Amino acid sequence: MPAEQEAKSYWEMLDRQKGIISEEEQLNLLNSQITVIGCGGIGGATTEMLARIGVGNLRIVDKDVFDLSNINRQLMSSQESVGRSKTEITKKRLESINPTIEVEAFNQELNDKNVLKILKGSQIIIDALDNLLTRIIVSRCSEKLDIPFIHGAIHGTMGQVSVFNSSTPSYEELFKLPSQGKELSDEIRSKVSNLSKEVPPVIGPVPNIVGCLQAFESVKLITGKGSPIMAPRVLMFDLMKEEAFSVVRF
Repeated sequence: MPAEQEAKSYWEMLDRQKGIISEEEQLNLLNSQITVIGCGGIGGATTEMLARIGVGNLRIVDKDVFDLSNINRQLMSSQESVGRSKTEITKKRLESINPTIEVEAFNQELNDKNVLKILKGSQIIIDALDNLLTRIIVSRCSEKLDIPFIHGAIHGTMGQVSVFNSSTPSYEELFKLPSQGKELSDEIRSKVSNLSKEVPPVIGPVPNIVGCLQAFESVKLITGKGSPIMAPRVLMFDLMKEEAFSVVRF
C-alpha cells in the first residue's frame, strides 16, 4: 500500500476514537514501542486491541505453537493455525488490521540471557505470561530499565491487572514472592516453579478482558489521560460474581 494511502487508511480506521484521543495523543500512540510477552489468551487480546487503537510499533514474544486446546480463549488461534507459530500468526493478523504497524516477532523463549536485548528501547512492557519465573525475570529487567510493566494474570473466572514502575513496589514485593531481594539461584527457581505447577482452568472471556484492560492501561500511560492502576492497587475481578470488579490495595 502506498504511504499516502496507508496514512489515510490509518486515520479513517481511528475515526470513532477522535472524541477520546486527540491527534497529538494519537501520534504518540503511533510512535510508541510496546513489547508484549506472550501471544496466548491474554496476549492475543492485548496485541489486537493495541493494533486497533493505532499503536505503531509492537514487539511480540512467544516460543509456542497453537494447539486445539487454545481455541476456547486465544483470539489468534483457529483450526487452521494449529501447529503454527503463535508469533507468526499474530504478526500476520496485526498487520492485516493496522496498515502502519511494525511488528517485530521473537519466536523464542524469553530468559535471563536475551531479556535485556528484547526489552531495551520499549516504552511499555506488557506481561501476558503464564509462567511465574519468566514474569519475575521480565519484571526485574523492566525495573532495571525504568520501563512501566503492566501485569496481568488469570485463574478460572478471575483476573487481575496492575501497573508497576520505579515509584511503586516491585512485582515480587507486592505479591510477597520467595524470590524477592534474592538472586535467581537454582533453589529459588525451584521454589518459584513449585508455586506455579498447576495448569489453571480458564474460560474464554477472562483472559480477553485482562488483555483489553492492559491495552487500555497502555493508552493511559502513553497519552497521559486518565488514572493508571498503579501498584500497590490491583484491579481484580471474578466474572461469577454480580459485583465482579473491584480495585484493592495490597
